[in-house]
Amino acid sequence: MSRVSLIERFAAWIGVDEPWERDPGPGRAVQDARVACGFIVGIVVSLEVMRSLGLTEQIDFPVWQQYAILVAGVLPLFVRRRFPLAVAAATQLHFFVVAMTMGLLAYQFVFQVMAFFGLYSGVAWARDRRALLVLLGAVMVWMAGWLAWDFALGNSIAQITEDAAGRQAAGLLSAPVAYVLYTIAMNFVFYGGALLFGQNSWRSARRLAILTEQADTIAEQAQELRDQAVVEERLRIARELHDVVAHHVSVMGVQAAAARRVLDRRPEAAVGALSHIEESSRQAVAEMRRLLGTLRSGSSTPEASREPGPGLAGIPDLVRQSRSPGFDLEYMLVEEPDGSAASVPGPMALSVYRIVQEALANVRKHSSANRVTVAVRVRGAGADPGYVEAEVVDNGRPLGATSGTGLGLLGMRERIASHGGAVEAGPRLSGGYRVRVRFPLTAAKTITPEHES
Repeated sequence: MSRVSLIERFAAWIGVDEPWERDPGPGRAVQDARVACGFIVGIVVSLEVMRSLGLTEQIDFPVWQQYAILVAGVLPLFVRRRFPLAVAAATQLHFFVVAMTMGLLAYQFVFQVMAFFGLYSGVAWARDRRALLVLLGAVMVWMAGWLAWDFALGNSIAQITEDAAGRQAAGLLSAPVAYVLYTIAMNFVFYGGALLFGQNSWRSARRLAILTEQADTIAEQAQELRDQAVVEERLRIARELHDVVAHHVSVMGVQAAAARRVLDRRPEAAVGALSHIEESSRQAVAEMRRLLGTLRSGSSTPEASREPGPGLAGIPDLVRQSRSPGFDLEYMLVEEPDGSAASVPGPMALSVYRIVQEALANVRKHSSANRVTVAVRVRGAGADPGYVEAEVVDNGRPLGATSGTGLGLLGMRERIASHGGAVEAGPRLSGGYRVRVRFPLTAAKTITPEHES
C-alpha cells in the first residue's frame, strides 16, 4: 500500500472531512479545573516522594524551580476543552523541555500521565481535524527524531552498556538492543494509546450527536404529522358539516316553496312536502350530532355505538328527499360484472354519497333544471379496471352569477383527490350539465370496513 493511501486512510479515520464539530458545552470549565488541580496535587506529591528517596540530587535546578516548572505544565489543562489543540501542543512541548533539562523528573508517573492526558484531550476535543492531523504529524516526527538522537548521539546507550557490564544478563538480547526495543514500545504505547482513546471518545460523541439529532428530527416530524392529522380531521369535519347543512337546508327550502304553492289547491301534496321538511331536519340534526360527537371524543375513530355515516345505500333516500312537484329525479344503480355496492369501502362510499349530495344541492341552487338523473355504477375489483362511478346529469341552464362560497366544489375535489379519483364536470352539448366522478377499486379494498364518521 502506498504512503499516500496510508495517509489518506489515517486522515479519514481522524475525521478530517467530517463537518461535525464537538461542542464543549456549558459547565465543562469547572470539570477541567478539578482535573487540573488533581494533577497539580499528584505532581507535587510525586516530586516530594522523589526528593525523599534522593532521586533529585543530580538535578541542578533549585527546588522551587522544580515545583514551578512541573506545575506550569499542568496549567494548560484548565482550558483543555476550549483550546484542545493548543493544550495538546503545549503539554507535549513542556514534556520535551523537562525531559531535556531535568532528565529523571520527566519520567515520574503522574507527570507522564499528565502529558498523556494532554494529547488525549487534543484528539478527543479538536474541532479542526485538519489542524489535528498536522499536530499529530509533528508529534510523530518529533518523537522519531528524539529517539534517533538519543540512540545515535546521546549517552543512553553507553550508560546502559556500562551498567550491564557489571551485571550478568540472562536474556537473549544484548542490553543496548533491549533498551532500544523497550523505549520504542513504551513510546508507541504512550502516543498510540492517547491517539486511540482520544479518537474513540470523539467518535462516540459524534455518534451520540447524530442519534440526538435524528431523535429530534423524528420528534419534529411526529409533531408535524400530528398537526397535519388534526388539520385534515378539521377539514374533513368541515366538509361534512358543509355538505349536511347545504343539502338539508336546500331540501327544506325547496319543499317549503312547493308546500306554499300547492297548499290551497292540493293539501295532500303540501302535507307530503312538509313531511319531507320534517324528515330532512331530523336527519340534519342527527348527522350534525354525530359530527359533534367526533369532535368531543377527540378522535377521528367513531365509537362502536355511534351510527355509521351514509354510503351508497343512502343515495335512494337522498334522491327521494330531493324530489318535489316540478322537480323530477331518477336514480339507477348499475352493478357491472363482479361489482357490488356492498364491496365499496366505507370511506369511498361516503365520498360518493357526499358528492352526489353536493351535486344535487348545486342543481337546485344554481340551475333552472326540472329533471335530474343520478346513476351509480360499480365494477368489481377483480375486473380491469375496477371502479365505482357516480354521475349526476340535469337538463337546465345556469342561473347566472351566484353567491356561493366555492367550499362545496373545494370539498368535492378534496374527496376525489383523497381516493385517487377523477372528475368530469361541465355543460353538455345537448344541453344541461353533468358531474361524473370515478374512484378506482383494487382487490385490497374490496373488504368493507366500518363507515367513516
